[in-house]
Amino acid sequence: MKRVIFLIPLLLCGWLAGAMPATAQTVQPVKIGVIGPFTGPSSDFGQPMLHGIELAVQEINAVGGYLGRPLTLVVKDDQGNPDLGLQGAQALVEEGVIATIGFCNTGVAMKALPVFQKAQLPLIVPCATGTPITSQFPAPQSYIFRTSARDAIQAPFVVEDLVKRGWTKVAIFADQTGYGEAGLKDVQAALAQQKLEAVYVARFALGVKDLREPLKAAREAGANVVLSYTVGPENAAIANGRRDLGWAVPQVGAWPLSFPFFINGAKQAAEGALMAQTFIAEPSNERRAAFLSAYARKYQQRIAVPMAAAQSYDSTYLLAYALLGIRNGQFSGPAVKAALENIPRVYYGIVATYERPFSLDDKDAISQNMLVMGKVSNGAVTFAYPADANRNLFVQRKR
Repeated sequence: MKRVIFLIPLLLCGWLAGAMPATAQTVQPVKIGVIGPFTGPSSDFGQPMLHGIELAVQEINAVGGYLGRPLTLVVKDDQGNPDLGLQGAQALVEEGVIATIGFCNTGVAMKALPVFQKAQLPLIVPCATGTPITSQFPAPQSYIFRTSARDAIQAPFVVEDLVKRGWTKVAIFADQTGYGEAGLKDVQAALAQQKLEAVYVARFALGVKDLREPLKAAREAGANVVLSYTVGPENAAIANGRRDLGWAVPQVGAWPLSFPFFINGAKQAAEGALMAQTFIAEPSNERRAAFLSAYARKYQQRIAVPMAAAQSYDSTYLLAYALLGIRNGQFSGPAVKAALENIPRVYYGIVATYERPFSLDDKDAISQNMLVMGKVSNGAVTFAYPADANRNLFVQRKR
């Protein structure tokens, strides 16, 4: 069990030292909700999200769970559909979970957030990045936490990189979902900070196959880079459209450019694309090497979207660390919320080193210094800059 010993020595002293002998008849599991798109068009990052949570729970239960009580998952599939996400959220509240980890799609999350807030049930969002998710409710009262990089930090990070490269004539391609709408606003704000504005903006519905006409318009407007904000095959439609037009400008964006829908769908046209990342699947240090090895053993496959798996894995451990602060097993919503805001120990995670990742006034665990620029190379995502690869040897802390 080298994996367990390496990752959770602090959990061993917290849980096992306090674990009470119990028979199978008296043990009550601690129920944790999980919700995301495990089937449907967003399952390419929904499945890795689920796998990251499952892997963490397996490791935590191997050393005794919570005071001898195993963690158990109550899983709901939202299929990337806001109505199903709302129904799943309501079902999790009714089934008595103590907290929920979930949501990959911003639009789906936004429709369900009031359910968790009204029920005073903590929600940790490991994948969805729309800025409004953690600003929907005043921070001190909010039950919505997040371990993904919100677009309000991804957009400036990407825009700063464009300016550094001299790509200042930006065409924005954003879908018409809640994710695209919020991302567009964040990109426009980031450009304004650089005293720039987009030379062209294209909006489109999910499912569009051909974006050559707006790409022609962007080219005529003088764009020298395309910045895309969409989560599915539409990113590939942009890349393939550029290829068909013979328009050799770079494509950049947020983390969905690391998804299989883009890389596999665009193939050669995806090469060189740049995107913000919190985690790149390279064994750059012992923690990450152990995680990648454990994931490969358990699931016998390469991680389709490494960030989704890593962030959800860390989310599960952060919740587990928070529970260490509740010694009586009384997991009321306010008690779990307060525990998350006051996690007593540093968690040495996969994405980051988490020291007080949340507080009463801050529900986002990821800060901009944790981001690196990824690049599609030979059908996989690697570091765009050698300096980032070197910096990644040391897991960053929140600033």
